Amino acid sequence: MKISQTAVGKNVRLNRIFNNRSKKTIIVPIDHAVTIGPIEGLTNIKELMGKFTEGGANTIVMHKGLLRYSCFEHGNSLPVLLHLSASTALSPFPDSKILIGSVEEAIRLGADGVSIHLNIGDSSEGNMLKEVGEVITLAERWGIPVLAMVYGRGPKIKNPYSPDTIGHCARLADELGADIVKVNYTGEIDSFKRVVDACRIPVVIAGGPKLDSYRDILCMTHDSIKAGGAGISLGRNVFQANNPIKMLRALSGIVHQKWSVEDAVFNMEEPVEV
Repeated sequence: MKISQTAVGKNVRLNRIFNNRSKKTIIVPIDHAVTIGPIEGLTNIKELMGKFTEGGANTIVMHKGLLRYSCFEHGNSLPVLLHLSASTALSPFPDSKILIGSVEEAIRLGADGVSIHLNIGDSSEGNMLKEVGEVITLAERWGIPVLAMVYGRGPKIKNPYSPDTIGHCARLADELGADIVKVNYTGEIDSFKRVVDACRIPVVIAGGPKLDSYRDILCMTHDSIKAGGAGISLGRNVFQANNPIKMLRALSGIVHQKWSVEDAVFNMEEPVEV
């Protein structure tokens, strides 16, 4: 059967986003400043991109304003997913995301894919669903991979980390035609395995707020991979780490080389040669 040119193009881009050997990915989102302002760790983007590259990140998520200059400064060495959603923490409706970019912009800017955010349970869920559907349809036409970030947030959501809620989020992205879905981690291997097993597309976990212990981050990553997860999408727990390069190397060992948590902790605590 002849494969369409758009399918070939999408596979080429997905092969950049995922590690060719492990078939998993380490995504670092740096889209936070639109929502909560220029937080710690997101000031010197040029320096940060260098650390991501050295540490072994596979892909970056960013808004178009950063993409227009930061990748040129660092030689565009990492694949980029252009983030198309936005809202601010100052809004009376912070969970209501709207489109602020397009698939065409992503193509013009040289991005390898797009990401879009959907909060199920929010009062504006209907509009977000509509926009996600439209983005996926257009991205499919151009062979552009779509990462759907899907969370349960709203009056009916009693626990956003409930396996049922997270399973719903993951399956929804699958059913709508996304290529990768980012969801919260359920907190345990067995329940997250059920989420992954019910979803035909790669499932990566969000990091959420910065955790106090890097061991907790490494454990969460290890357990999600053991459950069948396709990787991680950690922002603050990487760029706000005391040493983002060592953190990424430890995470890469777990995700791509099947390190144990203790192996990764040893890597974090090993003295830096001078």
